[in-house]
Amino acid sequence: MGAKTALLAFADGDLRPALLGATRSERAEVERLVRQLYPGYLVASADDGTLSDDLYPPDDITYATVLAGTELLCDRRLVLDYPSELPEHLRNAGAGRRIIMHGMHSAVDWFCFAVWEDGRLVRSLSLSPGSGIRENIGEPYDFEVPYWAGEHSVPGWPDWQPYPLPFHPLELGEEALRALFGFVVEGRLRPDDLDVEPVHLHGFRVTDPSGEEQAAREAEYEQARQSMGLSRWLRVEPDGTMQEVNFDSL
Repeated sequence: MGAKTALLAFADGDLRPALLGATRSERAEVERLVRQLYPGYLVASADDGTLSDDLYPPDDITYATVLAGTELLCDRRLVLDYPSELPEHLRNAGAGRRIIMHGMHSAVDWFCFAVWEDGRLVRSLSLSPGSGIRENIGEPYDFEVPYWAGEHSVPGWPDWQPYPLPFHPLELGEEALRALFGFVVEGRLRPDDLDVEPVHLHGFRVTDPSGEEQAAREAEYEQARQSMGLSRWLRVEPDGTMQEVNFDSL
């Protein structure tokens, strides 16, 4: 799976106590939250999950829970290349509270996060080596400072171009996840990192009844496939040579 997240939280304060003391929420209460955040969408039950396994759900799947002082959702539609563009109805849902967005995708080394305090965006960052820094709003948090100062630069290789960013986005992404949510996906664990395997999530299939969202998504996927060209699969043979193979033989 790699390091992938799609998280949005509404919290009264620090998320750690809520996740540490998490109990199984009532499905009806969580469903009301999902319907509130997706007005006009079709909402049906889906298999449940856990916070450790379902941080990056498939298309049209939402995982969510309601905890003490915290509402937490996992859904790829809730993380954005430009986090400051979070729709108004979602910002209104977190009025008077802290809103935290966190997204990572290891296939393209993309990372974003954003924090709103009482309706005001205080920090937003989105970057990847392919696209550069798409958004950088507000003052960096303390956990970011060493990265911007060059203390976590990406080692280069002879004859390679320097890495286009001052740090690897996924490394900062893990640190942001730890600082804002209290746990990490990959990397070395620290003694105070939370174990979120016990955090139960209710699952829902949430779909646009018009089909427009699905069509736009498929068009975006097709454009990405065309820009990448045809995939080739190579296998190392016993003599050290590379042999092209088809997918079924892997």
